[in-house]
Amino acid sequence: MEQRTYSAKPADAIATRAWWVVDADGKPLGRLASEIARILRGKHKPVYTPHVDTGDFVIVVNAAKVQLTGDKLDKKHYYRHSGSPGGFRAEAYRQLMARKPEFPIEKAVKGMLPKNVLGREMFTKLKVYATADHPHTAQKPQPLAL
Repeated sequence: MEQRTYSAKPADAIATRAWWVVDADGKPLGRLASEIARILRGKHKPVYTPHVDTGDFVIVVNAAKVQLTGDKLDKKHYYRHSGSPGGFRAEAYRQLMARKPEFPIEKAVKGMLPKNVLGREMFTKLKVYATADHPHTAQKPQPLAL
């Protein structure tokens, strides 16, 4: 008998989505982001299919307490350019955390997802909050140990 490769259908993937909550307090940014990206892609499931979004929802709480190793707090910068002459801007990680503590986690996870429509769809399942409060208690998220 011939063995066939299973390929998940989009309808099957949507029906089996779970909600996970991750506490970022004291966790290194890169290691946290790679685990979150793995859950968003669905690589933790046996029905993982690369061209179908089989991933789960992830809620990250205490994003303001995520850690960086070494002296990256002052040496790591985030860059952007408006496109006009003189529009280059650099912002230190410490200043960015004071202004928008969710952004470093979002940017790190987004960089680890596919760069296409599927990756953008996966990114919408990530919810990041600076404090321990989140509005998703009705979904009954399970704690994810990293």
